[in-house]
Amino acid sequence: MARLSATKRRRRPVSPSLSEILPEDGTAGTLVGRVWRAGHPAGPSVVAIRGDGVFDLSATVPTMADLCNAPDPTSIARNTPGERVGGLQDLVGDLLAPVDLQALKAAGVTFAVSLLERLIEEHAKGDPARAEQVRGELNAIIGADVSAIKPGSPEAEALKKTLMARGAWSPYLEVGIGPYAEIFTKAPPMAAVGYGAEIGIRPDSDWNNPEPEVTLIVSAKGRIVGATLGNDVNLRDIEGRSALLLGIAKDNNASCALGPFIRLFDDSFSLDDVRQAKVDLEVTGPDQFRLRGSSDLSKISRDPTDLVAQAMSAHQYPDGMALMTGTLFAPTEPRKPGGTGFTHMVGDLVSIRSPRLGTLTNRVAHCDKIAPWTFGTGALMRNLAARGLLR
Repeated sequence: MARLSATKRRRRPVSPSLSEILPEDGTAGTLVGRVWRAGHPAGPSVVAIRGDGVFDLSATVPTMADLCNAPDPTSIARNTPGERVGGLQDLVGDLLAPVDLQALKAAGVTFAVSLLERLIEEHAKGDPARAEQVRGELNAIIGADVSAIKPGSPEAEALKKTLMARGAWSPYLEVGIGPYAEIFTKAPPMAAVGYGAEIGIRPDSDWNNPEPEVTLIVSAKGRIVGATLGNDVNLRDIEGRSALLLGIAKDNNASCALGPFIRLFDDSFSLDDVRQAKVDLEVTGPDQFRLRGSSDLSKISRDPTDLVAQAMSAHQYPDGMALMTGTLFAPTEPRKPGGTGFTHMVGDLVSIRSPRLGTLTNRVAHCDKIAPWTFGTGALMRNLAARGLLR
């Protein structure tokens, strides 16, 4: 039963070459992930992706949280021999989200463009037909380049007072240029899907989009040890009706995708590479529609270390966390002639790529049509115990 519940959610949407999945420098970096291994019993294993194959590290680090909380995760990933379980090309269909026990967190409104789009959703009350009109009205009201304003600065406070006097202040502006970042729980631990899985949108949403994001991998002590790619699927109509509906707009079955691998920091990849990361997105629809966009982390309004510090300022995460950093990408291109903007269709193929992190690909489906999530933390612990991996 455990095998069925863990594997039914995965569906390989394409037959990619390894160069499409791997970073531009291949396996030169320290790449780790999780795969579902067949066996008696079957179960998820932590693996290292190397030039000569994929190696199981589970006898040393049973969970990805164990690896990322270790004093030197990179040394373990590089120097643990492990059992070779095959070539990457043989295991693509078995890739899981590369985190397990970590909290799944996300930062919102971290780019000026996304700030304006959240304001548009709010003022349009989730109605995509009003989006363009509201966009023009807000540009006239704000009258400032919010991308040039540092959150929490005296300039931000002055703009806040001006907008409050004009009745134009908003919860989104509060977190966009105020001192406190928006940090929310994207999904429970173990709920994320990985490369090749179906990713979910609610069937009652008519205005939604992917959110391609660099995701920080953070230890329990608050140390950023690496990064991966993420899709923080957003239901714009539902969140636009009320910011208090954020949970319904963000946390649904299979609505969080991470992968394909975690790239740990080493001599080839550092936090400065994350700060300059470019993230490209392509959506290819069954209607032959194609959408391309990009996000540039150098334009983020808050440094990644600030986001992590705020997430952990009054909270502890003993298993560490994966923190999605937000996106610059907010599609407004009409899907159909005369349409009111972009929204997903069932069957959309979403590919998110960053040169140093590889490619995350998922197929869009309705949440209620995707196999339910049943392999949680308890199932993982029982599975690891049955395989003799808990000590």
